[in-house]
Amino acid sequence: MSRQLRAPRFDPRAGFHAEGKDRGPSVPQGLLKAARSSGQLNLAGRNLGEVPQCVWRINVDIPEEANQNLSFSSTERWWDQTDLTKLIISSNKLQSLSDDLRLLPALTVLDIHDNQLTSLPSAIRELDNLQKLNVSHNKLKILPEEITSLKNLRTLHLQHNELTCIPEGFEHLSCLEDLDLSSNRLATVPADFALLSSLLRLNLSSNQLKNLPAEISRMKRLKHLDCDANLLETVPPDVGSMESLELLYLRRNKLRVLPEFPSCRQLKELHLAENQIEKLGAEHLQHLQAILVLDLRGNKLRSVPEEMALLQSLERLDLSNNDISSLPCSLGNLHLKFLALEGNPLRTIRREIIAKGTQEVLKYLRSKIKDDRTNQNDSVPETAMTLPSEARVNIHAIATLKLLDYSDKQATLIPDDLFDATKTTLITSINFSKNQLCEIPQRIVELKEMVLDINLSFNKLSFISHELCLLQKLTFLDLRNNFLSSLPEEMSSLTKLQTINLSFNRFKVFPEVLYRISTLEAVLISNNQVGSVDPQKMKLMENLNTLDLQNNDLLQIPPELGNCVQLRTLLLDGNPFRVPRAAILMKGTAAVLEYLRDRIPA
Repeated sequence: MSRQLRAPRFDPRAGFHAEGKDRGPSVPQGLLKAARSSGQLNLAGRNLGEVPQCVWRINVDIPEEANQNLSFSSTERWWDQTDLTKLIISSNKLQSLSDDLRLLPALTVLDIHDNQLTSLPSAIRELDNLQKLNVSHNKLKILPEEITSLKNLRTLHLQHNELTCIPEGFEHLSCLEDLDLSSNRLATVPADFALLSSLLRLNLSSNQLKNLPAEISRMKRLKHLDCDANLLETVPPDVGSMESLELLYLRRNKLRVLPEFPSCRQLKELHLAENQIEKLGAEHLQHLQAILVLDLRGNKLRSVPEEMALLQSLERLDLSNNDISSLPCSLGNLHLKFLALEGNPLRTIRREIIAKGTQEVLKYLRSKIKDDRTNQNDSVPETAMTLPSEARVNIHAIATLKLLDYSDKQATLIPDDLFDATKTTLITSINFSKNQLCEIPQRIVELKEMVLDINLSFNKLSFISHELCLLQKLTFLDLRNNFLSSLPEEMSSLTKLQTINLSFNRFKVFPEVLYRISTLEAVLISNNQVGSVDPQKMKLMENLNTLDLQNNDLLQIPPELGNCVQLRTLLLDGNPFRVPRAAILMKGTAAVLEYLRDRIPA
C-alpha cells in the first residue's frame, strides 16, 4: 500500500548515523530504492552480523538520494513510497533482532531462517499483518509469548532449533495453516494444539515425543501430519477419526501396534517404516480405500492379510526388511507400480523373480491364482490383452485396465497392431519392459495426451528419443536396467514427472536436466557410476523427497547436501566415500543431513 510520509520530528538522517561504525556489509542504496517501490527486500546471504538501521527505518527516514537530488519526476516521488511487506534476511550471521522491528508494521512475510538467533524480540507482537514467519535453522531455545499475538499468521516454520516447549496461548493463532516444529527437542505437545482449527499441515518429526494428545483428532482440517523420528510407542485411537487426513508419517518410532482408521477415507499415504509392528490385520486396512502409498519396511511383520488385495488404489507397497515368509497370491491383482520385498525370508517366491522387479512378481502371483483354480473369475489376466502375435487384440481388456502391455516378449519392435488398437480407447499406462528394444517406439507419441506412467525397464536403450519428451502428462517413468549414460535436455518439458527410475544404467554424472524438473519427488539412480551431485541445484528441487544414490562412485558427499531438508529418504550405501561413516548412515536420512550441515564451512 502506498502512503504519503509525514514530516519527521527527528533528524531525517538518523537511520544512517552508524555508517562509520562496523555494522557488517552495508545495504546498496539501489536495493533500498527498489524496495521502496516494490515493498520487498531480499538481503539473504550477505554475511550480516546485524540488521542495518536503514532497513528497519526504510519507511520512516527520508531516502539518502532525496538529499542529493531536489527535483523528482512523478515516478520518483520518495514520499509516495510502498510500505515494506516482504523482508528476507536468511542465511546470514544474525544473533539477535532489534525491537526496531516494530517500525515495519506492514510486513506480511518475514524470513530469517539459517541464522544464529537465540531469541526473538518482544516487538514481534506489533507485526499485526504478518502472514508468514520462517525462523527455521536457528538456535532458539524458547519462543516469546508475544508470538501468540500474530492473529493473521498462516505459516510458521520453526524447524531445526532447540525448542523444548511451546508457549501458552499458542492456540490463539487461529489462522495458522502450516506449522513446522520438526528437529527440535520437544517432549510433549500441548493438548490446546487441538484449538488450531485452521491447521492443514503439522510437522512434529525429529523431536522427543513419547505420546500424542488424543485431542489432536479435533483438528478437523488437518491433511498432513508428520511424526517421524520420535519415541512414540502408541498412537491414540482418536487419530483414526481425522476425516481430512491425507498424509500420515510415523516412521522411526517404537510402535508395536497400529490404530484403526475408520474415518480416514481421504488417507493417501501411510508411512510406518522402521517401527516394531508385528501384526497387520484386516481391521487396519478395511477403511483405506484411497491409499496410494503404504510403507511398512523395517518392522517385524510375519504375514500379509488377504485383505491387502482390496486396496485397489494402492500404487506403492514397501514390505522390505520384515519377517514375511509368504505372500497372498491375491496381491497379484493389485495395480502396483512399486513393490519392495527385499530382506524377507520368503519361501514361496524365488529370489530371481523378486530381482526382476514389481511387475514380474505380480505376474507370478497372478499365475499362482490360476494354478490353484481360486478366484479364477476375479483375477487379472496374465497379460492385459490378447497379443497381436495371436492375431487379435482384446479391446475390452485395454479399455478396462487402461494399460498397454507388451512386456516380457524379448521383442525388438512393438507391433503396429498394438497401437492401432488404442485409437478409440483411453490408455494411462504403458508397459514395454523386459524386451530387446534399442529405441523407444515412435508411435508412443500418439498417446501423449493421456499416458501417465511408462515402464521401459530391462531393455537395451542407449538414448532417449524426442518422442518420449512430448508426453507432457507423464508422472512416472521407469528406465532401469538399460544402457543409458545421459538424458536429453528436452526432458525438461516433462513438467508433471514425479518419479524417475534410472537404476542399473551407465550414468557417470547426475543428469543435469533432472535439476530443472521441479515436480520430481523421487529420483532413483542407484547402481550406476555417478561421481558427484550438485547440492545447490539439488536444493532447488523443492518437491524431491526420495533420492537413491546407492552403489555409485561418490568419493565424497558435499556437506551442502545437508541443506536439502526437503529429503525424507536419502540412500548413500555402497559408495567409496569415507564420511559419513556407516554408523551415521544407519541412523537414517535426518541424521545424515544434520551431520552434513554441521560440516558446512563457516
